[in-house]
Amino acid sequence: MTAPTAARGRVSTLELFFDLVFVFTVTQTTTLLADDLTLRGFGRVVLLLAVILWMYGGYAWLTNAVPPTNRVRRTLILVGMGSFLAMALAVPEAFGATGWLFGVGYFVVNAVHSGLFLTAGRASAPGMRVIGPVNLVSATLVLVGGFAPLGWRYGLWIAAVVLFLVSPFLRSVSDFAISPEHFVERHGLIIIIALGESIVAIGVGLAGEPMDARVILITVLGLSLAYLMYWVYFGADQSRAEHALSGAALEDRARMALSAYAWAHYVLLLGIVVVAAGLKKAVGHAVEHLTVGQALALGGGLAIYLLGEAYFRRTLRLGAIRFRLLAALVALATVPLGLSVAAVQIFALNLVLTGMFLIEVLRGVETMPE
Repeated sequence: MTAPTAARGRVSTLELFFDLVFVFTVTQTTTLLADDLTLRGFGRVVLLLAVILWMYGGYAWLTNAVPPTNRVRRTLILVGMGSFLAMALAVPEAFGATGWLFGVGYFVVNAVHSGLFLTAGRASAPGMRVIGPVNLVSATLVLVGGFAPLGWRYGLWIAAVVLFLVSPFLRSVSDFAISPEHFVERHGLIIIIALGESIVAIGVGLAGEPMDARVILITVLGLSLAYLMYWVYFGADQSRAEHALSGAALEDRARMALSAYAWAHYVLLLGIVVVAAGLKKAVGHAVEHLTVGQALALGGGLAIYLLGEAYFRRTLRLGAIRFRLLAALVALATVPLGLSVAAVQIFALNLVLTGMFLIEVLRGVETMPE
């Protein structure tokens, strides 16, 4: 038996507008990491991104079933956008002076999400029974944590993330009806926008630099890397992802969507954030050596991205993943190159992805974007 499909078509322009604001929130985590390329900085980004992405996922699942087609829903979406913007502004000092703003913004985002669900009437009841209590408790933890001392803040926000992770195992998510076309397109757009922000990071990193051959070289290499990362995700043929969701059994579709578009996309976005932070620092030092943190951000960020994409492909059975896992290991191995010359490491990362695609083509694995 297959799951019922929600009556949704393509992503609306209002949803895309919402996503642009959301991605600015993600971009702020890139700034946070670029300013603190240490294990502490990475841990903070891992934590913040998990909190941020959980509620974005809530909106993606919500509008998949409840399109913003009337004035009340559109107004609530606008309030949600404003709250995400407040969170974005708070991210750079979320573990300092603006933690309270991050907590308040998150709580309002959650309240708006619940309000939108309620506008759907009886159709929202099954979903609200699953996510309502979880979101309320987690939002309260984030809110209280925003006002708490730093040690308690870590503890409360980690507790919220743990609740996100265990909640699907405590309550079934099979009551959610999913429109595969809309769902796949919505998450694909997020990846495109996030990759676009990595190009913005190149521009920010080059601010004030003279426009010479060195700058042109590093810009081309950075743009090429962003494009190849795009190819990694979209070369899997998104229509096959739609077919995978459409053909899933009733009890499997929502859980499959959760694994592929929540957990795997978290890893994908984390990889993009880390690579963007590395590029932001590296582009201004094209022919110089990088610090260990900067080189790790480039090689390790791409490895994280490839692992997330492999998990995504494995969940939806979109194709072979062994070459992507191997490429992740090779990406990590480029770190010593960055400790010598930044441009050499970025060039090597381009070669890693290009070589992976060539091997996949020779082995008959489809990798060409639509």
